[in-house]
Amino acid sequence: MSYAQRVMDRLSVIKAGEPEFLQAAREVLLTIAPLVDKDPKYEKHGILERMVEPDRSINFRVTWLDDKNQVQVNRAWRVQFNEALGPYKGGMRFHPSVNLSVLKFLGFEQTFKNSLTGLAIGGAKGGSDFDPKGKSDAEVMRFCQTLMTELFKYVGPTMDVPAGDIGVGGREIGFMVGQYKRITSLHDGVLTGKGVVWGGSLARTQATGYGAVYFAQNMMEGVGKTLEGKKCVVSGSGNVAIYAIEKLHQIGAKPITCSDSKGYIYDEAGVDVKILKQVKEVERARLTRYQELRPSAKYVAADSYPKGRNGIWDVPCDVAFPAATQNELNGADAAALLKNGCQCVCECANMPCDEAAMEAFLKAKICYSPGKASNAGGVATSQLEMAQNASMVKWTFDEVDKKLHGIMKDIYTAAAETAKEFGDPTNLVMGANIAGFKKVASAMIDLGAI
Repeated sequence: MSYAQRVMDRLSVIKAGEPEFLQAAREVLLTIAPLVDKDPKYEKHGILERMVEPDRSINFRVTWLDDKNQVQVNRAWRVQFNEALGPYKGGMRFHPSVNLSVLKFLGFEQTFKNSLTGLAIGGAKGGSDFDPKGKSDAEVMRFCQTLMTELFKYVGPTMDVPAGDIGVGGREIGFMVGQYKRITSLHDGVLTGKGVVWGGSLARTQATGYGAVYFAQNMMEGVGKTLEGKKCVVSGSGNVAIYAIEKLHQIGAKPITCSDSKGYIYDEAGVDVKILKQVKEVERARLTRYQELRPSAKYVAADSYPKGRNGIWDVPCDVAFPAATQNELNGADAAALLKNGCQCVCECANMPCDEAAMEAFLKAKICYSPGKASNAGGVATSQLEMAQNASMVKWTFDEVDKKLHGIMKDIYTAAAETAKEFGDPTNLVMGANIAGFKKVASAMIDLGAI
């Protein structure tokens, strides 16, 4: 039995209650087997056994008062997974689905994603089961302040630099940074995604969505095709989806959908970004509001989807951008996309395709990218924000966007060349995993058994 398989088998037993983490670990370990099984140094140094265990997991209670002066209690975590390449870097997620398994999978993925950027950052993830939806600004502020009162002990500009994620946007980042400054009297850029006027980077808001489109462009060009004129199905309606849709319009593609947990919009003429931003960024409303403002669009409610399916993937398209959350696209959804002629699937979220969907896309040999490669634009630009903070300068939007474009091209090139080196040139999952793993493993060996 191979080294990778033995480690995975043991992990499946001792982490049986962490399904999301096991899924992420299985994808990585089994695809890097061609590398680790032919080079004994990885087993000699116990690299896989060390890599699947986070450096530390911090969990704590967050007790806060709502607007009715009632005590509310939430759980929060920070999983500092691997700092071999640099300070821990990864987002904070506020959502009822957050638990240790989800955060460990995200931190594990983040380690390889950050490695692929070529920047000096390690992997981490954190969050809480707090749900900001339906909460007043004052309630969100009190929660964020209480959370940071505990979290500040474990973060710092050369230690761990959190960012935003699902449920954590500019408002939440602002409240957390404010509390950090109140406690420490420091303005040292300890979180990224900050407001532009107080330490944030231009283009950070757009970076994950833009970066995914840049990656998709590289994938399509790699097989002699283009995104221009292609019909694109985008899931989600948060920051990543909005700016993927915006960039698709800019390059001449046609994004025709967006979604939230209650349903999806099909806009044959192309999703109107201005209206989508009004609904989601200003009004913080559901997508039924989009249809009110644009009557020509069609709204499909989630309760009308076929059982076990996500109806948005039945919309015929050339390119799909899953940009909502993990495991939103399953094997049956993948079959529907392939049947309708989908040529490319570019993951914008973290692990949005389940294992059956991933296998279907790889077997079909269409252009398919794992999220650790194609959604790395956000964390890459976060590191650019850190660099600007450290040097006390501010770059223009175009300067940051140009750097982002180059980073995404480099990630694609590394994944594609590695896949070709290991005999499966269309398998960017294997290519990205091996390319990211090699850098982290090399650093771990150099740093000794720590």
